[in-house]
Amino acid sequence: MPRTADHDLRRAQIAAAVQRIIAHAGFDAATMAAVAREAGISVGLVQHYFTSKDELLRYAYERMTADQLARVGRLIAAGEADRQPIRAILLRCMPELWPLDDARRGEYRVGRVFLARSLDNPTIADLARRTAAVVRAQIARAVENGKECGEVEPDTDAELAATELAALTEGLADDLYREPGRAAGERPVGDAAAAILQARLAVLFPGECRHYSSTGR
Repeated sequence: MPRTADHDLRRAQIAAAVQRIIAHAGFDAATMAAVAREAGISVGLVQHYFTSKDELLRYAYERMTADQLARVGRLIAAGEADRQPIRAILLRCMPELWPLDDARRGEYRVGRVFLARSLDNPTIADLARRTAAVVRAQIARAVENGKECGEVEPDTDAELAATELAALTEGLADDLYREPGRAAGERPVGDAAAAILQARLAVLFPGECRHYSSTGR
């Protein structure tokens, strides 16, 4: 294996250990020694790949958010390949950021821990802002694409719609994490969250895609 690939693999392994520790025990538990134990390597080897704890923590946060966005990207590509309308693709993609299983609950906890740290850490705050901006940009691009194909009204403000949908997704994620087992009316809260998102998407994407209707789909 080329050294660069091995280097990246080892850094990813260490970052995953950081995420697991923070998900289960919190930010302060992610000491260099604890990370080394979790990763099954020596402290010296951790320090070989990361010169400081701050560098390690920043990388772990960047790696986690990049993994989340990559999963969403794969869902978008799959939806486009299947010629799904944009509304349906968003309905599938946005809940990927919700804490609906153990792995994503862990990601949620890590994200919120870093978000809390961002209040006093300008570097982490900048990472958080950039990640949120990427999410909004992807949604805004989906809205603009919807305007081109007929799913979205031409006068819709894409940036405003993206801000709304990002905030809705994040707020529902908070609710799902706090009380995952509760009922919302007669529905489990996860089903209710999906219905809320679907209803809002139907308002923002009321039309049918001309690209697909022209081919009989």
